[in-house]
Amino acid sequence: MSGFTLEAAADFAAELADAARPIIRDYFRTGVVVDIKADDSPVTIADRSVEKALRALIEDRFPDHGIAGEEFGPKNLEAEYVWSLDPIDGTKAFITGRPTFGTLIGLLRRGEPVLGVIDCPILDERWIGGPEVATTLNGGGLMKPVHKPLDKAILTATSPDMFSAVEAPRFAALKEACGLTLFSGDCHNFGLLALGTIDLVVEASLSDYDYLAPAAVVTGAGGLLTDWTGAPVTLGSTSRIVAARDPALHAAAVAILSA
Repeated sequence: MSGFTLEAAADFAAELADAARPIIRDYFRTGVVVDIKADDSPVTIADRSVEKALRALIEDRFPDHGIAGEEFGPKNLEAEYVWSLDPIDGTKAFITGRPTFGTLIGLLRRGEPVLGVIDCPILDERWIGGPEVATTLNGGGLMKPVHKPLDKAILTATSPDMFSAVEAPRFAALKEACGLTLFSGDCHNFGLLALGTIDLVVEASLSDYDYLAPAAVVTGAGGLLTDWTGAPVTLGSTSRIVAARDPALHAAAVAILSA
């Protein structure tokens, strides 16, 4: 698209996050009705309202772009640029009043994540970045990467229940090799990894809208997010990801998860 730059995309992605915040805040801790989708995951009016608003803004500004969102059907996925939308990543946290959920906004160019936003509206924390756009937190710089050996690393996962019978032993082996493991956190874990306070994030049972925006954010912070074999992520490419603050730690984690 003529005149379309990553800098312009980053500004627009921030506009999208700005549009999502008041909708989410209006519904947060109000006892919204929870529906259960076909995949047994919860959804609320807040999820749907946010995605509708974001889609309308994208379609108005960039009608030739594609959209792949969680709550509504894909559109124009063969386009050069496709927006990945997860209106509320961590709906379970949202409906229980926890503040660690967020809105994930990713931009793919020819299938590769080039820009991502992790916006946590209740915590007022927003990460924006990508492979060619250095990741920032609320517009400021991040902590300098400090390499840790695996036995000193802090590992996080949203829940131990997300791992299948095949996956659980691999995760357990990595957990045993790491210095500290914490559960819960949803997309906020990826932001903290980019910041530098978490070293590893390992997840399973995901959809692409859960990891495409974080992949760009983590890469823009000098880290790496791939599937468990070390392959890059794209639309529909995997359900299992590993993210690390630095490539050496990532390689050590992949060696265990792909064994």
